Amino acid sequence: MRGLTITPGTAGSLRLAEDLPEPPEDEGQVLVEAVAVGVCGTDREIIDGDYGEAPGDGDLVIGHESLGRVLADPTGAFQAGDLVAGIVRHPDPVPCPNCAAGEWDMCRNGRYTEHGIKGRHGFARERYRLEPDFAVRLEPGLGLAGVLLEPASVLAKAWEHIERIGARSVWRPETVLVTGAGPIGLLAALLGTQRGLDVHVLDHNTEGHKPALARALGVTYHSEPVSEIDFEPDVIIECTAVPSIVLDVMAKVGPNGMACLTGVSDPGRRNQVDAGALNRELVLENNVVFGTVNANRRHWEAAADALARADRSWLTGLITKRVPVASFEDAYGDGKGEVKIVVEF
Repeated sequence: MRGLTITPGTAGSLRLAEDLPEPPEDEGQVLVEAVAVGVCGTDREIIDGDYGEAPGDGDLVIGHESLGRVLADPTGAFQAGDLVAGIVRHPDPVPCPNCAAGEWDMCRNGRYTEHGIKGRHGFARERYRLEPDFAVRLEPGLGLAGVLLEPASVLAKAWEHIERIGARSVWRPETVLVTGAGPIGLLAALLGTQRGLDVHVLDHNTEGHKPALARALGVTYHSEPVSEIDFEPDVIIECTAVPSIVLDVMAKVGPNGMACLTGVSDPGRRNQVDAGALNRELVLENNVVFGTVNANRRHWEAAADALARADRSWLTGLITKRVPVASFEDAYGDGKGEVKIVVEF
């Protein structure tokens, strides 16, 4: 069968393999036919050779943002034709206390595995297998928009942690600022609107897909610097990973508020910052800054519910480029101007 593979650590090794073996039964009982995979920055970094680990020797099948249809499930958990997505991270084999409790997104020892990233083949192949506990059923009417479940799960976790931290006091948030109008930022904004909050999205683009999608969601769109926003948000969800914006976000959050960082910045960039002034603001205003990555099963289920309740045409609008697998090179460029690119099987 066909699939997209790379040689870990070798830049530019992405290829369309035509002779992949059928997925072995020890991958899981649920046999799935690929519909599409989403493309994100993690995929591009793996293709650039920055990281990526195959299960054993040889190449790694990439793709961690999945959408597939069940072909067969002898366990009865799923029916043939069900639309599903595969949970990316699996717990470490020890396991650490968090993995043992089903909180593998908070793994302590780093021995977890991840489809298409670390120690497990990904979903960019015509067929794959899933364990029933690591497959999430999607609303059938979502269609191709179901490929957004993985990034949505990251935001479901972010919002859960925001609300859990907020419970430390009497906290009635009203305003949310999301920095970045890529798929992560727009999904963060969606989950904010579903909570009835006044959501603002900030991005440097002044035309094209991003401002149009933000406004179609009913949020306020900004293109000015964070420091020039004329209010202090109760919550800021930072989705750009631009170091200067990260610092601005920490200084901008309102009293008793919090900044959630979802992006991973490249190291080596130095910024002048008055650390004393920043520390003073964070301490005196009881602010919290925290980072979040990945998700566990309850976050995937919460994300599936959020997508099911969202406007279908708006969700589909996030997918701004669709590429057949035979033309895969067109999907893995810089993605400039696009929101979500998907490879279709």
